[in-house]
Amino acid sequence: MNGIVLAGTASGVGKTVATLAVCRALERAGHTVQAAKAGPDFIDPSHHEAVTGRPSRTLDPWLEGRTGMRRNYYRAEDATATDSGGAPDVCVVEGMMGLYDGSVASTADVAAALDLPVVLVVDASAGMQSVAASALGFREYAAHADADVDVVGVLAQRAHGGRHADGIRDALPESLTYYGRVPPRDDLEIPERHLGLERGTESPLGDEALDAAAESIRTQRLLDAARAPPRPDPEPASTRRERTVAVARDAAFCFAYPAVLERLRERAHVATFSPLAGDALPDCDAVYLPGGYPELHAADLADAPALDALARRASDGLPVLGECGGLMALCESLTTTDGDTYDMAGVLPADVRMHERYQALDHVALRARDDGLTAADGETQHGHEYHYSSLSPDADARFAFDVVRGTGIDDDHDGLTEHETVGTYCHRHAASGAFDRLTDSL
Repeated sequence: MNGIVLAGTASGVGKTVATLAVCRALERAGHTVQAAKAGPDFIDPSHHEAVTGRPSRTLDPWLEGRTGMRRNYYRAEDATATDSGGAPDVCVVEGMMGLYDGSVASTADVAAALDLPVVLVVDASAGMQSVAASALGFREYAAHADADVDVVGVLAQRAHGGRHADGIRDALPESLTYYGRVPPRDDLEIPERHLGLERGTESPLGDEALDAAAESIRTQRLLDAARAPPRPDPEPASTRRERTVAVARDAAFCFAYPAVLERLRERAHVATFSPLAGDALPDCDAVYLPGGYPELHAADLADAPALDALARRASDGLPVLGECGGLMALCESLTTTDGDTYDMAGVLPADVRMHERYQALDHVALRARDDGLTAADGETQHGHEYHYSSLSPDADARFAFDVVRGTGIDDDHDGLTEHETVGTYCHRHAASGAFDRLTDSL
């Protein structure tokens, strides 16, 4: 599966829309497309899936390491992992922030680890020759930064046709290829809210707009530039246990990495349920509550039978893991930015309050304080946090992790724990080992 990376000159230049346009153009040219996202984001991949019909892969060196990224990339070639019509033959990787931005993980790191060419997405709404100058600067900066990055050309975002597009193309030096443009259209804008864009299931781009954007993409030039990453060593075989992990999946619990769900299915039976739909808690040996938007559905969650059942089962020792939104739902109460307070599951001794501004955004490292549900004593695991809420734990609250990097719950600790329940602000990838430990403990 050959691939390319679409990297931005900065955040906000339109990488997501450009990625969707390229995916649509490649599909219209007869290719089966796999999308991926550099970095830990959950929202942009939901738009990828809305267009390609298959889960987008997460590629992050901090979360997965180089080998983990390569394995995650090639997992997408397994046609049995999807019912969308065969194995993909080309992968389009959307970058995060600007190409070189990031202290422990960047788009440049991902491109270098996978040995993929980089096409630079440049906001061309107010420039022509300056677009070429920016691209050339990004190409030459790789040597200055000692980064093994191959910037091969430009995709002009918000560029008109005719003289505008011709001026950009003609200004590029021979070392940089013009890969087309995305036109400036109001229907190519995705609405935003806290945590980023609205999700692909809520505000997908329309087919007419995507088809118009795809018209000006030079697909053959992109395919000519694409190449395949080095293949990693085979992943150790998993042992599947006759145990069931219940996983919450709805608008309140929508942030789960595909690789995590795949790993859980390899090692146990997975039973999904929707607290918002009034589903009962499945008969299970453990529960996983991913992140999401419990604050947008607090009233419905307060009345959800599954949360009441979860509270009873957790007090009896059922292992429960909650991440970010899942952590919030496990607490005593949740207070929205409007000042309304709702009862949550009441498993963990803390109250949650939402804020207008984000409270943490970083790649994190956690060190386990004792042998626990997802980590052994002293083990350090990597993850990511991004949340607009804060917790007020009880004075005698217990924590599973010390924060080595990041914010966690109180700057020093993460993993609020009670009974066999652990709730973290940290999202972890399957490559962290946390979910292997969870299933092995059952």
